[in-house]
Amino acid sequence: MTNSMPKEEGIDHSLNLLREGYLYILNRRQSFHSDLFETRLLGKKAVCMGGKEAADLFYDNSKFKRAGVAPNRVAETLFGKKGVQTLDGDAHKHRKKMFMSIMSPVRLKKLNEIAAKQWDKALTKWQQMADVVLYEEALEIMCRTACEWAGVPVEEKEMKKLADDLRAMFESATAIGPSHWAGRHARNRVEKWMGNIIDQVREEKLNPEEGTALYTFAWHRDLEGNLLDQEVASVEVINILRPIVAIGVYITFSALAVHHYPEERKKLQSGDEKNAQMFVQEVRRFYPFFPFAAAEVKADFTWKDYTFEKGTLTLLDLYGTNHDTNIWGNPEVFQPSRFENWDGSPFSFIPQGGGDYYLGHRCAGEWVTIEMMKVSLDFLVNQMTYDVPEQDLSYSKVSIPSLPKSKVIINNVQRV
Repeated sequence: MTNSMPKEEGIDHSLNLLREGYLYILNRRQSFHSDLFETRLLGKKAVCMGGKEAADLFYDNSKFKRAGVAPNRVAETLFGKKGVQTLDGDAHKHRKKMFMSIMSPVRLKKLNEIAAKQWDKALTKWQQMADVVLYEEALEIMCRTACEWAGVPVEEKEMKKLADDLRAMFESATAIGPSHWAGRHARNRVEKWMGNIIDQVREEKLNPEEGTALYTFAWHRDLEGNLLDQEVASVEVINILRPIVAIGVYITFSALAVHHYPEERKKLQSGDEKNAQMFVQEVRRFYPFFPFAAAEVKADFTWKDYTFEKGTLTLLDLYGTNHDTNIWGNPEVFQPSRFENWDGSPFSFIPQGGGDYYLGHRCAGEWVTIEMMKVSLDFLVNQMTYDVPEQDLSYSKVSIPSLPKSKVIINNVQRV
């Protein structure tokens, strides 16, 4: 016998989701005293869930699929059409393997070297500036780093515009009106530009270094032995560039944490790699990034006496799982030391998704995120001094993505 799942009454709650943002699912999990509940979103029945066991279930590829699940407005801004996030089964595993092939220790070391070089250049520039808006600068640092690492040639005069377009893709995914359309236009521009670059590689007019994303993706063959469509290859290279630029959000929150928790800053100045790793992980757990992930039930099944019906939209609460009192003691306290003895569970700590990197839908670029945050943190703490003038450093748990309102302004920057 199955039980009735807790249900949110009403015709549709899409507006509530937009109004409550990161807290929408967590608020209802707490009010229902349940890790899952039924609601209606975008005119359809939906199941929302969170917590470690729910995450384990959500990433069971025999029960959920991703193809065709993301709303069109998200595909046309954030992910792009026919990208790896939209695939299932063998096609997904094969494409994911392509992504993971560029995440080798050698390639990640190269990425760190490029990022350090770009930070060093930025630091030289900042010493001549009255005020530095860290978020804006971090986006450009990450864009320059991503393009060089991926083997994508960009003219200097085009770099700022590219950073702005990549930023528009992830800033507009949940927006409505002009901001959303700006994101769609930005994606169209970048995909057209990237398509021309893919063509040049295949015509051997452009020869990126072997092992880079541009080389690997341009020459990747699908399960039938065919090169990826030019449009798909373009989307996938952008799926390297865009997420690296989005790390600018985490870098900005890292600076906020360094400012708000001076006792943690002192620990970071010791140069201990373990302290840096714990700090970065706590920034990723504590501050809002992705609110939830979406999938669809493949076929009817029962879990914990609840029936999941085929075709039901299902959302996993990423933010709420990272703030779950059953997993994290005092989740609203910023405490890097909580990661000192963390067991590394792929389902309890899911800022960029959960499960297995190779077989599942966990973000292929998570290692990149951690490395870029550590390089950036080292500069913020050990290689420069600066002042943080009076400003509005509050951030919203409704706006997606969330950012400190001032975007963290620093001044009187000096190299150590």
